[in-house]
Amino acid sequence: MAIEVGNVFEGRVTGVKPFGAFVALPEGRVGMVHISEVSNEFVQDIAAVLHDGDIVKVQVINIAPDGKIALSMKRLLPPPPRPAREGRGPAGGPRPGGPRQGGPREGGHFGAGRGGSGRPPREGGRPPRDSAPRVWQPKAPVRSDNMSFEDMMSRFKSQSEEKMADLDHETNNRRGGGYAPRGRGGRR
Repeated sequence: MAIEVGNVFEGRVTGVKPFGAFVALPEGRVGMVHISEVSNEFVQDIAAVLHDGDIVKVQVINIAPDGKIALSMKRLLPPPPRPAREGRGPAGGPRPGGPRQGGPREGGHFGAGRGGSGRPPREGGRPPRDSAPRVWQPKAPVRSDNMSFEDMMSRFKSQSEEKMADLDHETNNRRGGGYAPRGRGGRR
């Protein structure tokens, strides 16, 4: 069988170093199992797990352009069982003891009446996060029965500039606010 990524071989450990173990493969080739690919458990000292002459089952996980072969032993092991997380109820279910502290209060808002951060809400500021996003709406079309081409182009240009200004404003608000983009304001 040719040595290709994904193939599984039995080989003999020919050398153990602090970073991994070298394994003899068919066709006289040698690959290396990195210490992180030996076991599902943390391995502090690979010499405590593998010794020269051990027969091991390995999977080829990479073949570098220079011919080096990376091997894994842990990919052939069954995945470790996931331990149950403490303090959690069944998945998707309610938490034991009811809702956690710091959750929504009266009125469905954090810190009702205070803006949630202990500061009074800004006047004329952003709408609450739970409101629908603001979307640009075109103005009602103006009748263009007797408009010249230049007038129509002028109106199109002003509408386009309004749209671009709204998009630029929305983009800056999402990025964190009042800083000018690098290309326009420059640094001082």
